[in-house]
Amino acid sequence: MSAPALVRRAALRIEAATPAHRDRAVDGLRALALLAVPTGHWLLGGFTLSADGALHNASPLAAFPGFAPVSWVLQMLGIFFLVGGYASVLSYRRRKGSTGDWLRARLARLGRPVLGVTAVWAVLLPLLHFGLGVPVDTLRTASTLVVQPLWFVGVYTVVTALTPYCVRAARRLGAWAAAPLLGSVAVVDLLRYGPHADAVPSWLSLLNILPGWLFAYQLGVSWGEGRVTRRHAWALLAGGAALFAVLLLAFGYPASMVGVPGEARTNSHPPSLLVLALAAAQSGAAVLLRDRLGALLRRPALWAPVVVVNLSAMTVLCWHQTAMLAAAVPAAYAGEVPGLVGAPDSAGWLLARPAWLPVFAGLLVLIGRYARGFESPWTGAGPARRALAGLLAAGFGVFALGLG
Repeated sequence: MSAPALVRRAALRIEAATPAHRDRAVDGLRALALLAVPTGHWLLGGFTLSADGALHNASPLAAFPGFAPVSWVLQMLGIFFLVGGYASVLSYRRRKGSTGDWLRARLARLGRPVLGVTAVWAVLLPLLHFGLGVPVDTLRTASTLVVQPLWFVGVYTVVTALTPYCVRAARRLGAWAAAPLLGSVAVVDLLRYGPHADAVPSWLSLLNILPGWLFAYQLGVSWGEGRVTRRHAWALLAGGAALFAVLLLAFGYPASMVGVPGEARTNSHPPSLLVLALAAAQSGAAVLLRDRLGALLRRPALWAPVVVVNLSAMTVLCWHQTAMLAAAVPAAYAGEVPGLVGAPDSAGWLLARPAWLPVFAGLLVLIGRYARGFESPWTGAGPARRALAGLLAAGFGVFALGLG
């Protein structure tokens, strides 16, 4: 049987196994937001090569700030939190045990893959350095990249734990339950970027972390409770777009939605009001396009990839940086390689980089064949193995955060 025929048969099998009540639009939005994470990191990240052969993080946005709008398209964490809140409401309603049991099950699904990737990297670090002579600075760079997307899991864990409270707020206030979160971020931004910014301690920006990412999650919870109408969606889309433009043009917010090495201000870490404006616009668009997207995903050929991506969500999130490193670290021994290793500050780099994306994707698929096991319950791992994995993960965290 030919490869296209096998693919069609697999798609039809997935279609047949899909329950009639499955919300295909929400799954499609989640898959889209999820794939935007590796695509963004692979396109907007790069490496410089120092004289000793070590890799260091770099970004083409430092040399080409005009490409910042690309980050507006690829920064889809607002959508991810929106559909996360929506899905959590449905799961919370269907729970059969206590709220505590529901939370433990949800958080275990998030924690296992994170523990797996960090424990594996804890083992890899000494092997790469002492066995293959990989420079320590390269390992520092690699560790930073591996940890980079994992902050999201920590934040998502916290907002998931707040689901029962978000549900109460949604039932009482509807779509307006997210408004205080927007106001909180606006106040902190006014303090840290306003006329008295010099007198404000730097730690104040950390107050934006929880409300900044809880905003879209709360919108998703309200949506799942049936409290977000098309009128609300149009208001979110128009209001978010208008606020985004005003912050960018009149208040001097950085244009990039991702951090750029060397820049004093960043929108995402912690989230600024610009991030919430984008999330509001994205959320409004998602609600408005839901029916059309759901109808489109009735086609088995389009629905099957969505299912595959969603089943491997945490694997993609946790291991996509490892896939890029799997190409870049060996290539560093050969010196600069266009689009892969070398300063991302030339037109040649920009032209060569897209050609590496299929390589990174192929490596991620290969790694995922083995790493996806971390997403399943660790039924064969006893207390000793789990404790060892925890110790290895903690050791890697210490190294990655520069504490050791």
